[in-house]
Amino acid sequence: MKTNLTIICLFLIGVFYNSCKKGPGEGGRASINGKVYSVNYNATMTTPQDSGYLGGEKVYILYGDEIAVGDDQDSNHDGSFEFLYLRKGKYKVYTFTKTTPNHLDTAVVQEVEITDNKQKLMLPDFRIKTNKN
Repeated sequence: MKTNLTIICLFLIGVFYNSCKKGPGEGGRASINGKVYSVNYNATMTTPQDSGYLGGEKVYILYGDEIAVGDDQDSNHDGSFEFLYLRKGKYKVYTFTKTTPNHLDTAVVQEVEITDNKQKLMLPDFRIKTNKN
């Protein structure tokens, strides 16, 4: 009887411990930030018009292996964005770029890993093409 009780207790402790383990996502102290840099093309996507850091561009984040968007941010006037309160784990951050006129935009993805609880991870600039004339 005592052996069965010990086994049940150890099992419950194992279940409780594993259920408390948290993977990638919100709830931590780490952050990911970066900037969106755009080259603006004419309507046929053949001639660059101007370039610079782009505000108002949607940037998305996926937590771990999830396929649904975890969160999104609009880039600020200076092209910057930041995802706050993240836990350790792997993330995919992406935005969209135009490749040809009248076609679907293409995702530009950066895969990163947060390895420290208070890490502030700075991504290289997202370089995209637009035709927002």
